[in-house]
Amino acid sequence: MQRRARFQALCQSLRPDLLRFAFWLSRDRALAEDVVQESLLRAWKAQDSLLDEGAAKPWLLTIIRREYARTFERKRFATVDVDELIAKEEPMLAAAEEQDISDVRAAIMKLPDEYREPLVLQVLMGYSTAEIASELDLSTAAVLTRLFRARRQLRAACGEDTSQDPQE
Repeated sequence: MQRRARFQALCQSLRPDLLRFAFWLSRDRALAEDVVQESLLRAWKAQDSLLDEGAAKPWLLTIIRREYARTFERKRFATVDVDELIAKEEPMLAAAEEQDISDVRAAIMKLPDEYREPLVLQVLMGYSTAEIASELDLSTAAVLTRLFRARRQLRAACGEDTSQDPQE
């Protein structure tokens, strides 16, 4: 009985670290709590296999990692028969992607020239920051500033919230 109480106390002392690790894996508090709960249940059933209490934390973290992976083994996502959609020539296959590309292109074209040019040179042409600076006769710092502003304006034009972005 003494050993089970010691194991329970050990698990309780490690629980905050285990929960933090599970949350880091899942980015979902409810899922993290479920994973830790299931992991502790598995650990309780297999506590005789833990020979060294000093190795408990890595042992439990391994159980959590495996339990988290198991959640996706059990999850079944809805599937769509792509061949059937192609045979029916469903417009939904291409419409959304084409619209997104069109929206991004339109947003790029609305950027002021001073921001659009460096962005196009980098993203579409593959130029490095130094090459853009040389091409536009700017300093590297100026190019980086213009790229930052261009991306922020582009994201805002596409409906993304930029209020949490770092300020210049």
